[in-house]
Amino acid sequence: MVRHLSGLSATQLQELAASLGEKPFRGKQLFDHLHQRNATQLDAIAVLPASFRQKLLDDEYEACSLTVSEVQTSIDRTVKLGLETADGHLIETVLIPMDTGKFTQCISSQIGCALGCAVCMTGTLGLRRNLTAAEIVDQIRVARRDHPDCEVRNIVFMGMGEPLNNIPAVVAAVSILQSPRGLSLSPRRITVSTAGVVPGIAQLGKEAEVLLAVSLNAPNQAIRERLMPIARMYPLEELMAALKAWPLPPRRRLTLEYVLVAGINDQPEHARELVRLISHIRCKINLIPFNPFPGTSLESPPDKAIQDFFDILSRKDVVVTIRKSRGQDIQAACGQLAGSRGSKFRDL
Repeated sequence: MVRHLSGLSATQLQELAASLGEKPFRGKQLFDHLHQRNATQLDAIAVLPASFRQKLLDDEYEACSLTVSEVQTSIDRTVKLGLETADGHLIETVLIPMDTGKFTQCISSQIGCALGCAVCMTGTLGLRRNLTAAEIVDQIRVARRDHPDCEVRNIVFMGMGEPLNNIPAVVAAVSILQSPRGLSLSPRRITVSTAGVVPGIAQLGKEAEVLLAVSLNAPNQAIRERLMPIARMYPLEELMAALKAWPLPPRRRLTLEYVLVAGINDQPEHARELVRLISHIRCKINLIPFNPFPGTSLESPPDKAIQDFFDILSRKDVVVTIRKSRGQDIQAACGQLAGSRGSKFRDL
């Protein structure tokens, strides 16, 4: 069975080197070349003895877990990568241009998703399996290798899947990304988004230092159940209690994502109810006009309704932004992942 080196910590690689009869520092060298120099082929790591590289190959270790299946570029410079796993599944990651000229990379944590949220295309595909730590990290490594002109400043776990249903791999990947021997990413540059897996919120807060985003999408339990079936398992009251308990450092805020859907959660009374709901949480609201995808009957509200919703929140001193949709023409916007190649995914 093929095993992937990119999902192992520096300590684990030292232990692997020793188990193969090599000096432990060879494991550190391997980690450095995987994550600092972004080597995706073992034969490119010339600093390692040829005998060590051959031992790794003989034991079916590989330097990268993903291959590029498809690349699409939007008119707004958004890049969507279709990446194939070793067992033939397709996942997607997106490079999103920011106004600064840098990029945010949206990465996936699962192949598909089991939650079935009405506002998300990925939820229509069902869940195949969790991604490994290597498959999470390699989304970033492949993008760095093939798109060096897209300088990534922020990583967001907002792609395919529910990260908090795959906490071990997510935490392991975050640790690798934050390692001083690797990319050394600041906790302020990594955001993990959840649909509201309440036990996972507490666990993540204990095991990783990251920013937290929550797909709220509703001001009350009834609307949230309509849009997000997970609300029946973890009611809104429990979710808000978990957010209040999140270990939030000074001067930081939780991000609450609110997808605006015409006629469902976009009315002035919904905005006022939302203000009351979040009054005890130090947070910012990210309003996201719904991005349509094939097979849905939902629609985005008209521009005036979006602006009116924003104005009501703003007048109540809520920190609120309207997210600019990127990559809609290539099905790369929020909630659209796996749309363009969904047929391949479903046929596996």
